[in-house]
Amino acid sequence: MTYSRRQFGTIALGSIPLASLALYESRLFAADKPNSVFNGVQIGLIIPYSYHGMASDAQSLLDDVVRDNISACESHCEPIEQYAGAGVPAGRGGRAPLTPEQIAAQKAAADAMTKWRLSVPMDKFVELRKMYNDAGVRIYAFKLELTEAMPDEEYDYTFNVAKIVGANIVSMEMPENGDLTNRVGKFATKHKMMVGYHAHLQATPSTWDQAMSQSAYNGINLDIGHYTAAGNHDVVAFIQEHHDRITHVHLKDRKFPENGGQNMPWGQGDTPIKDVLQLMKKEKYKFPATIELEYAPPEGSDSEKEIVRCLAFAKAALA
Repeated sequence: MTYSRRQFGTIALGSIPLASLALYESRLFAADKPNSVFNGVQIGLIIPYSYHGMASDAQSLLDDVVRDNISACESHCEPIEQYAGAGVPAGRGGRAPLTPEQIAAQKAAADAMTKWRLSVPMDKFVELRKMYNDAGVRIYAFKLELTEAMPDEEYDYTFNVAKIVGANIVSMEMPENGDLTNRVGKFATKHKMMVGYHAHLQATPSTWDQAMSQSAYNGINLDIGHYTAAGNHDVVAFIQEHHDRITHVHLKDRKFPENGGQNMPWGQGDTPIKDVLQLMKKEKYKFPATIELEYAPPEGSDSEKEIVRCLAFAKAALA
């Protein structure tokens, strides 16, 4: 998606000051590399998830983040592995119980993916890193869901690919099983790379305690929106207490459960995004803050316009 200067002027950015709009207009039509570090805080974006309904291949995503002035990102494994020659992964299924045939198909797909991962050359991953870095974009987190069923070699593959593409974080969802975080933590220690566990509405101040006790390389991918919607009112204090084990934060604006808990356009929910960013600026925390677009774009907008809005919100909050 590209904009003419006239089209850019019609983008609905709500209450973002006109000065910010002018800055983003000049950036979108400039030839220099993107820069989303504001007063020492790296603002990134999780891809391809945030670009809803848009192309999700590695080259298209790179074009998108450069156009939107984003200089760093957390990437799901799919676009990276597809660039290296993997097929499109099989669907994970819905909430309904899977049929035996669906279970068998998923197992076959997982086995085929494991076989591919353990045989693929690393050349294309090296090439992808150069492509992104040459454009001014750093991949700081590589998201791949490690499971109990995976062999040790697939764990090693995950950490090795993360390193090759330039990441210093492997990210995954917080598992219910402490045996899994223990196993992951052993490989994180082996590779000396942090793992950031991402929680949803199960998040409490003690959610990560067991995992962190198992390995110094087990850390917290704190989603401040989900943490708020889970009913926690202490996100700033939580960050202050655990900043040394936070790998990165996810930025979104959700309401407290007593107010409905829903995702909102930034500035309309209960999540203290500005306070968190100001804390990161003041304390000079080095972990990145990752935009994760989850609210539905309003009429006349789309995910890319809302990402630009969120980036402008973050910049203004860090002024």
